[in-house]
Amino acid sequence: MTIVRRMLGFGMAGLAVAALAACTTAGPGEPPASAAPKGVEGSWIDAQGTGLSTLSAGRFQTVATDTGQKLADGSYRLTGATSVEITGTSLIRQTGISFNCLLVSTSQLNCTSATGQNFVLTRRG
Repeated sequence: MTIVRRMLGFGMAGLAVAALAACTTAGPGEPPASAAPKGVEGSWIDAQGTGLSTLSAGRFQTVATDTGQKLADGSYRLTGATSVEITGTSLIRQTGISFNCLLVSTSQLNCTSATGQNFVLTRRG
C-alpha cells in the first residue's frame, strides 16, 4: 500500500509541475505571456485608424489599413532612451518626411512632424 501511495504522490507531483509549466511558458518562438513590449519596434496605428506603421530593425513602413497600399517608407534611429527620429519618403506625395517621437508608454508614441504637426501612434497588439 505504501508503494502505491508513493507512486500516486510522485504522479500527482509530476502533474502539478506539468500544469504549472504550461501556465508559465510559451510555445516555441512565442514571447512569454507576461512580457510587455519594449522599445519602439512593432506595429503602430494612427488615431484615425487609417495608417499602420511598422518599425523593425531600423526600417519603417506605413501602409493603408483599408487597402494595404504602401504609403511611406524609410528608416528610424533612437536618439535617446525613449525618443526616436523617423525619416523617409511619402510615396503618395513623393516628398521627404521627418518626425520625432517620444515613447510615453509601452503603447503610445507622441510624434511631431518637421512641419510642427502633432500626432499620436498607438501600439497595435
